[in-house]
Amino acid sequence: MNAFLDELVRNLNSPLSSLILQILVILLVARLCGILVRYLGQPQVIGEILAGIFLGPSLLKIVAPEVHAFLFPQGSVQRLYFLSQVGILLFMFIVGLELDIKILRSKARSAVVISQVSIIVPFILGIGLAFLLFAEYGPHDKGALAFALFMGIAMSITAFPVLARIIQEQGLTRTQLGTLAITCAAVDDVTAWCLLALVVGLVKSGTGEGAVWTIAFAILYTFFMLFIVRPVLNKRFGLSAKGAQPSSGLLAFAFITLLLSAWITEMIGIHALFGAFLMGVVMPEQNEFKEKLTARIQDVTTIILLPLFFAFTGLRTQIGLLDDAQSWLICALVLSVAILGKLGGATIAARFTGHSWRTSWILGALMNTRGLMELIVLNLGYDLRILSPKIFTMMVVMAVTTTMMAGPIVRLLKPQPVG
Repeated sequence: MNAFLDELVRNLNSPLSSLILQILVILLVARLCGILVRYLGQPQVIGEILAGIFLGPSLLKIVAPEVHAFLFPQGSVQRLYFLSQVGILLFMFIVGLELDIKILRSKARSAVVISQVSIIVPFILGIGLAFLLFAEYGPHDKGALAFALFMGIAMSITAFPVLARIIQEQGLTRTQLGTLAITCAAVDDVTAWCLLALVVGLVKSGTGEGAVWTIAFAILYTFFMLFIVRPVLNKRFGLSAKGAQPSSGLLAFAFITLLLSAWITEMIGIHALFGAFLMGVVMPEQNEFKEKLTARIQDVTTIILLPLFFAFTGLRTQIGLLDDAQSWLICALVLSVAILGKLGGATIAARFTGHSWRTSWILGALMNTRGLMELIVLNLGYDLRILSPKIFTMMVVMAVTTTMMAGPIVRLLKPQPVG
């Protein structure tokens, strides 16, 4: 009996057993939080992020440190991270599949104007805020310029995957509004990641040469996918895919090309998810094929893998670092500047390009969504010692709050179906 119990304990502490238990607990808590936030008018993604916060150092580690240490032993969260990345790659591939290129062409001017204004305005405001906060919160060994540029980038980010998830849950995926928002966010984040590469290059080496090459290769790869790969795929696979269920061969081809494209953009330095999105965009144009391919991979992605992705965000968040009134006042200032720059800038730009005030406010609210993409940038700044622990936490609070704002605003303002 003792030997069996010893074996049971060893099995319980094995890496596979630990990973399965983490997934099980995250899915259960995420589902419960998702049900709760839906009653509050929030998208389920907020529940999944909150599940990670509840399970992480902000709550569970404080109230039950032994339970937290058992569920998430040292080093185990990294395995969860890589598994969650598979989910986000598949989801971004689905988003690319569902992008309507015809609507995209008709909205190209609006998308470029809105996305660039929603980068420039918060970027400038973020730089101004950084110089205001530098004396107390800035890294004096790195200098004010590095801090200001990073704050500008952090204010400019839109959470492409979170925005796409909100659009999906609100039933706007195949509408002109949803397509325009996805397009704006895609252009926005590609621009922001290129700017981030430039800033990181300047911080690390004092020169922007590496960042310039990253931008150049990203542009070349995008043109290669849109104008060379896409016509070839349409010619080779378009007719065979029409009206038929995706065969195992086509499904394998889709996954292989998805991973290849994601790997290339990761190597270039703009992030693997853009490669997955691009691969979805250039797949054969037949709507039947795209719908059937999406149905084959969507359920396991949205039900199992995506909650892990969003919960991982919360597992890295530590709210307890804000422990005095001044910190919360500065946090409120950071949040106000973020909303003014991103939501305000995108709304005014959308109105300027001819959209109604209702549509403009919805676009502004969606572009104001930051989520995990913001946390990636913040963690990079933290790792480079550009962001102090306190300003890092304030920016995390800002990211979660702006993400929570999007759902209620979209729900309030989106056009209601007639009849």
